[in-house]
Amino acid sequence: MPDAPASNPLPTSRTAAPTYSERLWLGPGGWVLLALFAAMMAVAFIPLDRRVAAVVGVVVLALGAAVLVGRAPRVEVRDGVLRAGGAHIPVALLGSAVPLDADATRAELGPRLDARAHVCLRGWIRTAVRVEVRDPEDPTPYWVISTRRPTELAAALQA
Repeated sequence: MPDAPASNPLPTSRTAAPTYSERLWLGPGGWVLLALFAAMMAVAFIPLDRRVAAVVGVVVLALGAAVLVGRAPRVEVRDGVLRAGGAHIPVALLGSAVPLDADATRAELGPRLDARAHVCLRGWIRTAVRVEVRDPEDPTPYWVISTRRPTELAAALQA
């Protein structure tokens, strides 16, 4: 009688859902500006041909949307790692995470900003989270990360 197959000893954390995930999309005003820019590009081609103008407008709108969607950074806490845009750090190396309202975010990014801090900022998002870095080998004292849900991100980092 053959032996029963052994259970899979590999951890399944890679397929686990993220503890926190957010895409820092452009705000509604930015999408309106993209549509206006596409319309202006189309209007510039009207003297040539109306069909060409329509095609140019649609192409500019589609390409602009693709670029904006593709370049929108992701903020994520998964598998014990915080990812903010292209940067990542293990959560074990982080200290306290403080959610910031609009006024506190403005102060953190203005008069209180340390030049060594890592900032994942999107100007159209008014709230953020400030996360202390406790890695003795890392010269970065803290991260400031734009987020529309600062309390949820701070809770995910503290969990």
